[in-house]
Amino acid sequence: MPFPKNHEDENNQFTDDDAAVGGIAADRLRSIIERTERLEEERKALAGDIKDIFTEAKSAGFNVKTIRQIIAIRKQEPADVEEQETLLDIYRRALGM
Repeated sequence: MPFPKNHEDENNQFTDDDAAVGGIAADRLRSIIERTERLEEERKALAGDIKDIFTEAKSAGFNVKTIRQIIAIRKQEPADVEEQETLLDIYRRALGM
């Protein structure tokens, strides 16, 4: 979205839609920074919640490393997962595993 343009008011005076300093729309910049900071805080909170879930899983006897692998696999396309599993099987057989 482009910066707000200067325009003339009814008295033919130039005004800015945002307070501009050095060509930078200060209000818009402040808004972007504050929104980003809020999202960073939310991300921290979510990371803490996820950590708690993994702690719960571990205390229930689940292997957290395996759970993380399953989550990563579920994010992939099925064809990609199948290709990786096929290659892994071929490599294992080539190594006599």
